[in-house]
Formats: sequence, structure tokens, C-alpha cells
Amino acid sequence: MKWNIRQEKAGDEAAIAEVTRAAFAGKAYADGDEDELPAKLRDTGALVLSLVAVQGTKVIGHVALSPARIGGTKCLGLGPVSVKPDVQGKGIGSALVNHAVAVAGAYGRGGVVLMGDPAFYGRLGFVSEGGTTYNGKPSKHLQILGFEDTPSGDATFHSAFSE
Repeated sequence: MKWNIRQEKAGDEAAIAEVTRAAFAGKAYADGDEDELPAKLRDTGALVLSLVAVQGTKVIGHVALSPARIGGTKCLGLGPVSVKPDVQGKGIGSALVNHAVAVAGAYGRGGVVLMGDPAFYGRLGFVSEGGTTYNGKPSKHLQILGFEDTPSGDATFHSAFSE
């Protein structure tokens, strides 16, 4: 199976929403509106980076980066990350995350933060830091990859995540 990663381009919006909808469908941790997040971030000018995995011309995966903070440190929030269910487990999600993190290092932020599965993101270098909270509470799902030091404090994501 051959696929590539590229930056989102005009015309990818519907395919990104569909891949995200399919990837999160029926998941216990899903809020049910994950497919709307990329569009909300795009519409508010907060989509710092949007990468797609493509097989030929078909979008099979997506990852987004948007502004976030941990305490007083400017970071980038990673998510949603989505891969079509029929091609999951082939390294596409890991490649999208690793590519996004590599690009994120050029933005002059303190790191990348996300809410996600510690087993998956831990393999990619993310850690759950005891000094970091979300809405004032610790969460093992709050994962951080600091670029120099691991930031600490309360994590905040773009308002599109809480709308």
C-alpha cells in the first residue's frame, strides 16, 4: 500500500470531514462532533497546519495543529488525528503525527499537546506530565511533547474544541 503525506489543499475539506467521521464513529471516547473540528479551526483562522495522507488522490488520513497553551507557554494542540478504518494499523496515523510534530518545531512554540491514548502517543514521544492539568484536573490522556523543557500548568485548547 503506497501513500504520501501532503498539506491540505482546497477541495480536501469534505474528504477530511468524512475520514474524521469514519475514524471516530462508535468510539467510546468520541464526542460525536470531531468531524466538525477541522472546519471550525479552518473557519476561525486557527488551523495552523493541516496534513492529509493520500493514496493516489484519495484522502485516507488527516491531522490538524492549532494554537494551545500550557500555563504561560504557547504550544500547538494536535488533533483531531484520523485514519480511515479500513487502513488503520498500517502506520499512517503515526506518520501523520510525527510529520506534524516535525513541522511544529519550526513554529517557535514550547511543544505539542493533545488529549489521547497514552499507549499510542507514548510510542511517539508524548508523556503525561504530573504538573499539567486540563480544566484544573490531571488527566492521563493529556499528553505533551516538549521541544526543550516539558511545559507545566493548565492546558487550554482553541475554543473550537469546547463549542
